[in-house]
Amino acid sequence: MAARNDAVEPLDGEQEGAGPTVGPVVSSAHLAKSSLPAQSEFEFALTMTVNAFHRWMTRCMTAAGEEGLSPLEVLVVHLVNHRDRPKTLADICLVLNIEDTHLVSYAVKKLAERGLVESGRKGKEKTVAITEKGTAVCERYGELREALFIESVKALNIDGKDISNLAAMMRALSGSYDQAARAAAAM
Repeated sequence: MAARNDAVEPLDGEQEGAGPTVGPVVSSAHLAKSSLPAQSEFEFALTMTVNAFHRWMTRCMTAAGEEGLSPLEVLVVHLVNHRDRPKTLADICLVLNIEDTHLVSYAVKKLAERGLVESGRKGKEKTVAITEKGTAVCERYGELREALFIESVKALNIDGKDISNLAAMMRALSGSYDQAARAAAAM
């Protein structure tokens, strides 16, 4: 049986023979064996970040007084609260880059049952608006976020401009993923 070579090429700037090198930290070495291994490293970090962010959102919302909300429901209530203007389901799906409108519709239904949002109409379109209770919960969440998360990020001494640049890069990459998804669906 032939030996399997699971080595991953060193990242740019690493040198052969300069001591032990570790390739990119990835969850799928076979995907890192590409012309851009750093993308696999980014994808693994993104996966870890998304899962940690989802865990954070639900636990922060529990601490803010609303136990049992899913990450999507937390995102939706914050988006509906954004700028204190009613949103359509299409608006919510567009901003959150969600294809399955039924997921947002179900989240809105659950939030309405809790009294955090309320439905309305704008012409023929259904709208969703924040309630006083929803605003209060979002404000409490924001206070907890500032105390528990933002303060710890500030302690890392990461420049806010670097975070903004990273966010812009991630938005650009999301467009590349969307375009690749369309191409894959057409195959």
